Amino acid sequence: MTLMTGEEYRASLRDRKPLKVYFTGELLQDPLDHPIIQASINSIALTYDLAHNPQFRSIMTATSSITGETINRFCYLHQSTEDLEKKVQMLRLLGQQCGTCFQRCVGMDALNAVYLTTYDIDQKHKTNYQQRFIEYMKEVEKHDWVIDGCMTDPKGDRSKRPSEQKDPDVFVHVVERRDDGVVIRGAKAHQTGAVNSHEHLLMPTLAMRDAEKEFTICCAVPADAEGITYFYGRQASDLRRLDQSAEGDIDCGNPEFGGQECLIIFDNVFVPTERIFMNGESEFCSQLVESFAAYHRQSYGGCKVGVGDVLIGAAATIAEYNGVQNASHIKDKLTEMVHLNETLYSCGLACSSCGQQTAAGNYLVDILLANVCKQNVTRFPFEIARLLQDIAGGLFVTCPSAKELENPETRQIIEKYLVGAEGVDTIDRMKILRLIENLTLGRAAVGYLTESMHGAGSPQAQRIMIGRLANFEEKKKLAKSLARIEEK
Repeated sequence: MTLMTGEEYRASLRDRKPLKVYFTGELLQDPLDHPIIQASINSIALTYDLAHNPQFRSIMTATSSITGETINRFCYLHQSTEDLEKKVQMLRLLGQQCGTCFQRCVGMDALNAVYLTTYDIDQKHKTNYQQRFIEYMKEVEKHDWVIDGCMTDPKGDRSKRPSEQKDPDVFVHVVERRDDGVVIRGAKAHQTGAVNSHEHLLMPTLAMRDAEKEFTICCAVPADAEGITYFYGRQASDLRRLDQSAEGDIDCGNPEFGGQECLIIFDNVFVPTERIFMNGESEFCSQLVESFAAYHRQSYGGCKVGVGDVLIGAAATIAEYNGVQNASHIKDKLTEMVHLNETLYSCGLACSSCGQQTAAGNYLVDILLANVCKQNVTRFPFEIARLLQDIAGGLFVTCPSAKELENPETRQIIEKYLVGAEGVDTIDRMKILRLIENLTLGRAAVGYLTESMHGAGSPQAQRIMIGRLANFEEKKKLAKSLARIEEK
């Protein structure tokens, strides 16, 4: 059983067949050596290295329910509410350590959702999907794989169903059935960590109808499978990472870590039977989608809180560097940032502690509370970021380039006029300002603000689930009882 280190993870990516990756109009010859992609690899490598740190081992690792071996928690099927809570704690830790998206939680959430859904399909249809999936899980655990959970299709015309689209390829679907498997075609959008993954675990993107069985496919394919092409997503200020000065890459804001999103094209990709976990059982699509969404909405009560801790730290630091840390309104804003951030964490823990064991044996979060958690995440990080920008002042978006520091004459001017509080190094002040820019406007903002809004479903998707699970009839009975209104 493998519990990889960060370096072993990097080496495992090079063991794959070369990936076909496009970025800014160019087919990359060696994607893993690209500075922008390397930063995103660093973030995932952290999930491996912290598993070997004695201080964090209890939340970064777990005992496999399948083999009894110690495995990385990202490859784990949750066995208790305590496990669900540790997941949230782990995600907060990682957000604190890298200040951006570490890309691995989508796969963990997909593994747990597929596991419980395959059990229920087998109970109704006497299929053997779960045993196939258990065998797949053994491989995931053995190799300590990064799994890319693939749910979001491009969708095309949103007013039309998958079967009504002019071009069916805007949804992943089966185009050929063979005795030994199927051939799929289509695309998955916004795929977190796609190039950095070992495997893609594909799921339907919405509840399918009986007429849409070709679109009802859940399966696993290697990241280097024949027929897969990646289009690397642009992010705000992404080319800043290519800028180097005598002081390093200050202008990128977060020199070491980054996130990653891709559009993945599946062009006649073959999937063997043993890697198919749903194939036409359309009545189970909604269960798979809702359970995955619940797990992933829980995740945001951890990862976004960890990055939020970094924003709060940046706010407190720039306040000191500006010499205003003792101002009452600054203290009040910092307190508000903490209040909002810890509320998100409370929601993540609440939906975890109220989770229940599924018929399959693993644990699922409380779905209503998970949706409440994510609904808050669509709002609070934006206020936290607003307060950070307020405290920082306008220089975080008007600061001259770090390359001005290479010329002794201009460096002297920059250090003279961008000085802050007495005793604070001007270059350090520039560094924290660039980090603030990165967190609220740049690459990290994709993994913080934009993901807070659209990750794990749009805000309306959570509101629909909250309304569906709110049990208004029971609440009406409570009110009528106290008002002594008899049911008619």
